Amino acid sequence: MKAAVIVFPGSNCDRDAATALRRVIGAAPAMIWHRETELPDLDLIVVPGGFSYGDYLRCGAIGAQSPIMPAVKEQADRGVAVLGICNGFQILTETGMLPGALMRNANLRFVSRPVALRVENPDSAFTHRYRQGEIVSFPVAHHDGNYFAEPATLERLEGEALVAFRYAPAAGADAPDNPNGSVNDIAGIFNPGRTVLGLMPHPERAAEPALGNSDGLPMFDGLVGALA
Repeated sequence: MKAAVIVFPGSNCDRDAATALRRVIGAAPAMIWHRETELPDLDLIVVPGGFSYGDYLRCGAIGAQSPIMPAVKEQADRGVAVLGICNGFQILTETGMLPGALMRNANLRFVSRPVALRVENPDSAFTHRYRQGEIVSFPVAHHDGNYFAEPATLERLEGEALVAFRYAPAAGADAPDNPNGSVNDIAGIFNPGRTVLGLMPHPERAAEPALGNSDGLPMFDGLVGALA
């Protein structure tokens, strides 16, 4: 599988993503600086988490204008898989590759902790190693993860099964462990072809036992199985 990780000024999860990919691929992915304008032929592009451009304007807004992003969109339009994590999710919404917006957390605080997630749709290259309804745990680390979309967009996302992950109740709890106030407890969404996934929690930080959590590993293993 040929994979690349896009690197922006302020990315701080690019090497985490590269480590998770190297673990399953057996070779390091290409690290593509944001000022590049071309990409090689790829099977997977990861837009990683962090704070591109320091979030100085609006999270992901400046990153979305980086010279590399037209090439990312072009490959996505051809069906190449794109995974946007945290700040990467924000960038994908800012480019229009995914609908909606990520707003300030409802409690107006940065949140960094594990959260419970329910797998809503296992029918994709990203999620096929999970079971529908399976509860997993990924960490979150964000200040602007409150997903919002207008009612018509939400109706389409729900009706077309484009919600990939949803915040779920933690063990022993009744209410979903929604850390940011996201509408419908949405933690991650697909594009209509389910070839682009954006999610706020970090599967790459839960991808090996040494991290104390390997719930994210099936996502990366599954991508190799589906795309290699």
